Formats: sequence, C-alpha cells, structure tokens
Amino acid sequence: MQDIECLGVYTSGGDAPGMNACLRAVVRTAVANDIEVMGIRRGYEGMIAGDFVEMERRSVSNILQSGGTILKSARSEAFRTEEGRQRAADNLRENSIDALVAIGGDGTFRGASKLCDEHGLGVVGCPGTIDNDLYGTDQTIGYDTALNTAIDNIDRIRDTADAHNRLFLVEVMGRDAGFIALNSGIGGGAELILIPETITEMSMVKERILSLMTAQRRSTIVVVAEGDELGGAQGIERALRDDEAFSDIELRSTILGHTQRGGAPTASDRVLASRLGVAAVESLMDGHSDVMVGVTNNEIKLTPLHNVYGRRKSIDYDLLKLTQILS
Repeated sequence: MQDIECLGVYTSGGDAPGMNACLRAVVRTAVANDIEVMGIRRGYEGMIAGDFVEMERRSVSNILQSGGTILKSARSEAFRTEEGRQRAADNLRENSIDALVAIGGDGTFRGASKLCDEHGLGVVGCPGTIDNDLYGTDQTIGYDTALNTAIDNIDRIRDTADAHNRLFLVEVMGRDAGFIALNSGIGGGAELILIPETITEMSMVKERILSLMTAQRRSTIVVVAEGDELGGAQGIERALRDDEAFSDIELRSTILGHTQRGGAPTASDRVLASRLGVAAVESLMDGHSDVMVGVTNNEIKLTPLHNVYGRRKSIDYDLLKLTQILS
C-alpha cells in the first residue's frame, strides 16, 4: 500500500454528465481512508493559478444527480508549456498534494501523464467524455446520458417528421467518433446514419433519401455526426437544396449541440462514475500510477495512460449493417 497524505482531484476538458458523481466517489473514498482531499478548480488552468479548495464528505453532498462539474473545467494553453507545468507542479507541492485523480478525456490524460513523467506525481485517470472513444474502457462517463438525450430528441423530431412527411437531418456530437450517432440512430430508428469513421458519398446519400421518400411516401430521419466529412447537417442540407430532385421535399435540419452535454446523468452513468471514482483512489493506494481506470466486461481494468491518449476505440461496424436492414 502506498502512503498518500493529500489527494488532488480535478475535471478537465469537455464536461460530461456523471463527472460530479465520480468526484463524489473520489472524495468519499479518500476520506474513508484518512486521506486529505484538495479539489482543483478549472482543471489545469486552476492548477497553474493555485485555485485549490479543501474538500470533505459534505463538500460533495447532493451532487450525484447534477450535470456539469462543481469544480468547473477549462482548457489551458499555458499547461502545454514546460513553464506552465512547472508552475502547476510547484503549486501542487506547496499544497502537499502527492497524488492526483484526473477526470476527463484524451487531452486531460496527456497532461496527467506529463505531470507523472516530468515531476514524479502519482496520477490515475477516470474516463469522462460523452464521445465514448477512449481506448481501455467499454463505456466512458457521460456517454449513456448523451446517447439517451439524443434518442429522446430524435423521437420528438420523428413525431413532427411523420406529421408532415418531412426529411430531417439531425446532427449529434462526435467530431472524431461516431458512437453517439451510430447508437442513437439505431435506437431512434433512423433511415441513414453518417459518421466520421466511414467515407460518405453525397450521391449515395441522395439516392437513399429519394428512394425512401418518393417510393415509400414516408418521413425520413438522417442522423449525422458533426465530424462527418460532408460538413454535418448544414453541409448536407445545402447540397440537397441545390439539387432539383429535392425541390418538392420538405427539408429541415436540427443540431442538438450542447444539449447532449447537460442534464442529470442516467442511472448507468451514476453507477459507472461511482465505480471508477472508488477504483481510482484504491489504485493509487495500491501503488499504481500513470494509468486509467476503466470497465471492460463489467470488470475494473487499468490501462497505461500512454496507451489511451491518441488511440481511439473502434466502433462496431456490424451495427452499421443493422441500419440498412431495419430501415
């Protein structure tokens, strides 16, 4: 067992529903093991500025159900420099912090690993991102909530699409990964799903939409990830409006945007975040560092951080085939 006197915890990068649940688990697990806890506000920016706050059990009361993060989040250009990281490390030592739990995604883990390599700090990461693209875990904190938010909105859009036999292009988050688009599209009964992991040909999109709307006289939902190379929902809409074949089709675009980041986390995200928060502290106590805690096949697994960042988890391409069959 490693002797940890004071633990620092922070959230960084894009917020994700369930980050507060993870923070709660980290704080209460540390307190239960007689470890002092310092919350670091605004991620690496706050680390450089020395924006620390002492935390105890009551500090994290009544936050399990809250979206966002009570520690706030920020992106830090200064931390990308050696001078910035040195200031951050100096502030951590001045506050007697000898280990860290980092809650975030790819960029968060890059920074955490640098602190470990350059300044010898013990660090364990908890995967918090709605994109679900981190290698080393079946699911990331926030993904299930974002997915269900997207499906709920697609269901609502379907109602008005059916009422008018309209074509709706629904854009969901996913600049580099199509997990939300793929699974919300299947769960919402979309007729077409466009994701960054596949090459999208505009001619195919047009042919598919026309065959559905003219031959079958039905409404159509196309779910598109924001990172699709055709320019997202608005890029596809412009291309369709410029084609005379679509002049008689009622066309609408809806961008769900940051609605997918907010709101109370689902039960699944609350449980996942709680498990990972506890596991992060216990892993540090067991002497592990420079690793991410994840859940694979319902078991807690540790993955070296340098195997996580810069390496994206692959989607299940068999799921794409379901869309063609079911639509």
